[in-house]
Amino acid sequence: MATGQGTAYHWLFGDQLGPHFLDPDGGRGPGRDTPLVMIEARSVFRRRRFHRAKAHLVLSAMRHRAAELGDRVRHIKADTYREGLAKAVGQRDRVTVHHPTSRAALGLVTSLERVEVGPPRGFLVDPADFTAWADGHGGGARLRQEDFYRWVRRTHELLMDGDRPAGGKWNLDHDNREPPPRGADALEVDRPYRPREDSVDEEVRRDLDRWEKDGDVSFVGRDGPRLFPATRKEALAALKRFTEHRLASFGPYEDAMLAGDPVMSHSLLSSSLNLGLLDPAECVERAEAAWRAGAAPLNSVEGFVRQIAGWREYVWQLYWYFGEEYRGSNALGHTAPVPEWWDELDADDVRARCLSTVLAQVRDTGWTHHIPRLMVLGGYALQRGWDPAALTDWFHRSFVDGYDWVMLPNVVGMSQYADGGRMTTKPYTSGGAYVNRMSDLCRPCAYRPGDRTGERACPYTVGYWVFMDRHRARLERNQRTARPVRGLDRLGDLDEVRRRYEEVGDGPP
Repeated sequence: MATGQGTAYHWLFGDQLGPHFLDPDGGRGPGRDTPLVMIEARSVFRRRRFHRAKAHLVLSAMRHRAAELGDRVRHIKADTYREGLAKAVGQRDRVTVHHPTSRAALGLVTSLERVEVGPPRGFLVDPADFTAWADGHGGGARLRQEDFYRWVRRTHELLMDGDRPAGGKWNLDHDNREPPPRGADALEVDRPYRPREDSVDEEVRRDLDRWEKDGDVSFVGRDGPRLFPATRKEALAALKRFTEHRLASFGPYEDAMLAGDPVMSHSLLSSSLNLGLLDPAECVERAEAAWRAGAAPLNSVEGFVRQIAGWREYVWQLYWYFGEEYRGSNALGHTAPVPEWWDELDADDVRARCLSTVLAQVRDTGWTHHIPRLMVLGGYALQRGWDPAALTDWFHRSFVDGYDWVMLPNVVGMSQYADGGRMTTKPYTSGGAYVNRMSDLCRPCAYRPGDRTGERACPYTVGYWVFMDRHRARLERNQRTARPVRGLDRLGDLDEVRRRYEEVGDGPP
């Protein structure tokens, strides 16, 4: 708790940039005239080798926000947060801060005597309410997102008609799993909002160039031009463009992939939400309004609401509920290191077209949508038995919307099944048939999705069967994976499949 007299300042972290972080909220937030502090800590970029586009976006967003706030904010550039705070406020000044989004940041602010930590903002559910809900649903042994999602819909009256879900069904996933249109290179949908860089971006790029040249920090990936909003105005424009021009076609193709259209109809709002430029409530309410006005079909709106009020909120709450020990979860005993070609985003050395295409998207933009993340990137890592903690760090560093709270549950729980099923009911991995069905990535590939042996054996098909074989004892007890495990007994060439898997080794497939 803060002590002493002096002036009261409010500290804004770099992911607390929207107006809802300055709402007084009956005394639970800063006063309207409370002086503010923002700190750029160079040490953040030394600790991890971030994607350069991510570093650019975060610094651009912070500097744009500082310029908007003007004389009200003390914008400090320092080596560490502690050093920056010492520069920004006097020895007897008090500081308030909203609950940070990482355990490391929370540990820092709670260790400072003059800092008072308030409740988190930028999410829909109060942590105490989630804890009560989770404790009543098994205490974390077997929580399910679908149950949580329905509870949020009810309590926040989202897509509800009285006490019933709009349209009579909670889940419209069956309408949202269409493969891409046959023969199409891209969806016939208006392009997403893209911002224009300005002098702030030029300054950020010069700073990043200098830091790299000096050997102070090192980045991976490409930077420029900036593709994602760095201001509240830009974020609102992106939300408006999505809900008015792209939301209608989002649902059916939200799981589909096209080599020439990495964005499809996705909103591209995740980085704006995670920087705090948008509040999740305004996003889901805008989408619901579009449906009620007849501007978007229910399946598309429900799919978007599920992503934000369901999955995003669920991931945030589980990050805190499961505790720090969750980080070490490794139920499958996977310990192989993330290889250098993957860490360097070396897409050009990868022959498997799906993986090469997705790695190139990450290299060039710091972003792909959720299916390439889960089924192409995560699926390959799971099949190869890579260390889930190292992979979590890679996702954190490599994506513009990646934060510790985002990636820890998503990778450990969803992508790598390292928690043994606390978060999901089965491992999410597949052979090449899934990618072939949901994309145009397989036709010109050097490999054939149906082949599991020979020179043209698909690395995903080979990896799928070896994964099932390696974890047969565990997976045959799971009703959702027992059937494919039984299929192992019908593979007369399993020894050859294993040999093919070993031939690929740690190199790019």
